[in-house]
Amino acid sequence: MAIKKSSTPNRGFKVADQIQRDLSELIARELKDPRVGMVTIQAVEVTPDYAHAKVFFSVLVGDPEQCELALNQAAGFLRNGLFKRLHIHTVPTLHFHFDRTLEHAADMNALIAKAVSSRAKED
Repeated sequence: MAIKKSSTPNRGFKVADQIQRDLSELIARELKDPRVGMVTIQAVEVTPDYAHAKVFFSVLVGDPEQCELALNQAAGFLRNGLFKRLHIHTVPTLHFHFDRTLEHAADMNALIAKAVSSRAKED
């Protein structure tokens, strides 16, 4: 049995990018929950069947856990907004996750700076 290739190469990436752009706009303009502060959508990962999408976000101001809870509660509302904007058969169910990449990068940067300064003291 032959596996059928998608008619458009990298379609999953294109759909994920479009979801990222549309979600950023929907959250900024239409979501009125006070727990959601200034949110930046960092990345979107879509399953091959477009049934689920992991949405990674960061928060400039506010509590990340409360924001994640609020976004997951508003996932249905946001999915409905995506349904009106996207022209695909299946709009994925949204799952929001706080992206800790920036925190890890800052920690690594601090460790590197500490190692460089300790090495400079030894020399």
